[in-house]
Amino acid sequence: MVIGWYIHHHGFGHLSRFLAVAPHLREPVLAFSSMPRPAGLPADIDWIDLPPDADPFESADGTTVDPRDAEPTARGALHWAPHDHPGHRARLAAIATVAAARDLRAFVVDVSAEVVAFARLLGLRTIAVTQPGARTDAPHALAYSLADRIVAPWAHGAVATPALSEHSDRVMWTGGISRFDGRDVDGPRDERSVLLLGRMLDDDARHEVVSLLRDRGWEVTAVGHDAASRIDDPWPLLTRSTVVVSAAGQNSVADLAASGARTVVISQERPFDEQHHTAEALERWGLARRAAAGIAPADLVDLVERAARDAPDWSRWQVAGGARRMAAAVEAVLP
Repeated sequence: MVIGWYIHHHGFGHLSRFLAVAPHLREPVLAFSSMPRPAGLPADIDWIDLPPDADPFESADGTTVDPRDAEPTARGALHWAPHDHPGHRARLAAIATVAAARDLRAFVVDVSAEVVAFARLLGLRTIAVTQPGARTDAPHALAYSLADRIVAPWAHGAVATPALSEHSDRVMWTGGISRFDGRDVDGPRDERSVLLLGRMLDDDARHEVVSLLRDRGWEVTAVGHDAASRIDDPWPLLTRSTVVVSAAGQNSVADLAASGARTVVISQERPFDEQHHTAEALERWGLARRAAAGIAPADLVDLVERAARDAPDWSRWQVAGGARRMAAAVEAVLP
């Protein structure tokens, strides 16, 4: 029984989650995304390239149309379904064509309210991946009501989820899902080193933070703030560094939990305040120090030095076995 899996193209988190869970699926899986096929993906996983649906397009009269001006929300009922966009139409057609040709039985959607609705209309057993934040709007309500299973990939009770309360019989709390779950730590942490992970500071602020930390005797490594600094395997840095400064995205947090890092999280502006809700939970549970996106460099350095004395109990984020639990939740809906 073939399982379809829709991977949203924004960022790398949705892809990372798929790569963590796919090895634990006992049934074949078929991926759909506008992202390019990732290097190293096992050959037995087919990758369906979906056309983009957010680029400007040419209307019938030859004018160029910005899809944001093409009634994409259907008066608030949807998140993204612009009138007349050929890419949007083609991507849904591709999903339907492949679903019929390959006899898909289940479809994981990470994430899109419209694809959840479409998959369910195709008669597929549908698994909606949700995220933290104030997701009480009409499109999310539609997706949650239609989904056969809802997967929440963080620790139960960490983040308030009023939108899920009436669907609790179909929600599976997996704990955080990290590609590093179960990986061994190579050695002890350094006594005075900082890892700046990802783009959570602008360039000027990052340079100033690095300078201030080095003036105080810290070794500093910065990765992932641009294409040139991106690395495929940050695990050795995560497990070696005294303190890690990171954004508060779901996959970043799961990786921090897997590594047991002392952490300062800088919540980024995201739809529905996802990272703000996550950062609040981490602070409340004593798992990380929290900083606002516009924090002054000197204040961030002070937070780093305080975080170096922390002892977070990351087991509360329940990363151990999270990918296996999500795979089991997906396969549980199969006939």
